[in-house]
Amino acid sequence: QVQLVESGGGLVQPGGSLRLSCAASGSGFSINAMGWYRQAPGKERELVAAITSGGSTNYADSVKGRFTISRDNAKKSVYLQMNSLKPEDTGVYYCNVKYYTRFVSERDAWGQGTQVTVSS
Repeated sequence: QVQLVESGGGLVQPGGSLRLSCAASGSGFSINAMGWYRQAPGKERELVAAITSGGSTNYADSVKGRFTISRDNAKKSVYLQMNSLKPEDTGVYYCNVKYYTRFVSERDAWGQGTQVTVSS
């Protein structure tokens, strides 16, 4: 079973920066894509950024040019550098990992969520 542990959320002023981290643990699995989603109060969860095993990235239009996703395959970790934060970036951020094993095809694992609040 794959477990994800997130860290790095918090309270930041508009224009500030935060870096989110997510590490996968467990055994006998391989990782395909990794990504970050967020859910604002009263809204549906949405994709913020994703990165494939080959390093190709995809961003929501609202964060392009401000957020950068990266991964460290050796550490089974994914990161989200968030710069020029805006109040509308506030929400719970969830790490997502698409993994597979010898016995099962691709599945999703989710982190517990970390709160990001952008406010003065």
